[in-house]
Amino acid sequence: MSSTAARTASTGTVWNRVGIPRPLLFGFIGVLIFMIGDGVESGFIAPFIEGHGAGSEVRASYVITAYGVAVMLASWLSGALSELWGPRRVMQLGLTVWIVFDVLFLSLGAAQHNFALMLVFYGLRGFGYPLFAFSFLVWITATAPVARLGAAVGWFYFAFTGGLPTLGSLTASVTNPLLGKFGTLWIALAVIAFGGAFCLLGVRERTGYARLAPPGVKPVQSLARSLSIAWTNPRVAVGCVVRIINTAPQFGLWVILPAFFTDEMGFTDGDWLRLLSIMFATNIFFNLLFGLVSDRIGWRTTIRWFGAVGCALSVLALYFVPKLLTGNYWIAVGVGMVYGATLAGFVPISALMPSLAPGNKGGAMALLNLGAGGAAFVGPAIVSVFLGPLGRDGVVLIFAGLYVVAAGLTLFLKLPKESEEAIAQGKTLHETTEPLAAPAT
Repeated sequence: MSSTAARTASTGTVWNRVGIPRPLLFGFIGVLIFMIGDGVESGFIAPFIEGHGAGSEVRASYVITAYGVAVMLASWLSGALSELWGPRRVMQLGLTVWIVFDVLFLSLGAAQHNFALMLVFYGLRGFGYPLFAFSFLVWITATAPVARLGAAVGWFYFAFTGGLPTLGSLTASVTNPLLGKFGTLWIALAVIAFGGAFCLLGVRERTGYARLAPPGVKPVQSLARSLSIAWTNPRVAVGCVVRIINTAPQFGLWVILPAFFTDEMGFTDGDWLRLLSIMFATNIFFNLLFGLVSDRIGWRTTIRWFGAVGCALSVLALYFVPKLLTGNYWIAVGVGMVYGATLAGFVPISALMPSLAPGNKGGAMALLNLGAGGAAFVGPAIVSVFLGPLGRDGVVLIFAGLYVVAAGLTLFLKLPKESEEAIAQGKTLHETTEPLAAPAT
């Protein structure tokens, strides 16, 4: 059955009404399971590496940094390679990379307390999850009707953040006392393998089996298109900046908030961890809600008002309200929930970006994913530069200012005529714009 026929057959079903492309249903479930396995280590991997050969917090950070660089590069490649090989093949590559280098990391690096091998293998393993998860996001954007794309990517981030860090950390809290951290990491590998196999064997939708780029586009040209789009289509470059601003403050806040809440506000470490868990549990459900809402009120509108303006206000509340009401834990939890909710207002950026460049969707997705990876560096870098001269107050004001900038940048993210027609006609970007994607001469 063709992808068009599959969508037609499922029209009017509960899956269509909630925004999940029925042929990709098992993929969403598989990504959730995969990201649970990936998220298991999120709360303890740095001290684990330190205790298994790194020897110090600084040397352990080198391993984490190498991993982060690989994540950022793989995030870009997931879009570019999906155009060239098809999303399913790139997902297979990502799953294989994760399994192979995790086995090597655990057996030859951590088990042997070999710092050099941990640095190499854990770093290379960083290519795994972006190639798997973000390639499935490309598959979604190529398959879902444009009019329901916001809801579809909302479900993707529901699955993604439901696993990393939420259910992954919860899993570790159960298995660590029973099996130890080393045993927990082997369990995580089994969960990863099961989730990946469930996704790849369960999804039979044919669009993702084939390359998305036109036949005339060669490998080097495909990779070049994923970079050159930044200046040939400036709106996509602006979208990349908005994506960076989306989570850069989040990563920066993870640096300054633990000490703020424990040392200055007087909360315990457990209080802070519970606050963080509640914040991102809220984010999970609002990822889905804003995905659905954005298809009705508009992607730009949702990003501008609920995401950018909402975060500008809520990030100030997250820091300054507890400071004004010192010791009131549940007030802090409440403003944390608001920040988690408004972060989800940026979810439609994953629907908007490929729609800005219907003739080069893979390039747009590559820059979108690059922005997601780049945020992990920009946020902490802002803290490193400005915490000394401006203090925590000044850093939080900078973060709020960035969100205001993002609100202004959304004015430039207007959809082209081809995408507006696709929405009106209930078509997918792949169907509607394939003829427009001829290689440049």
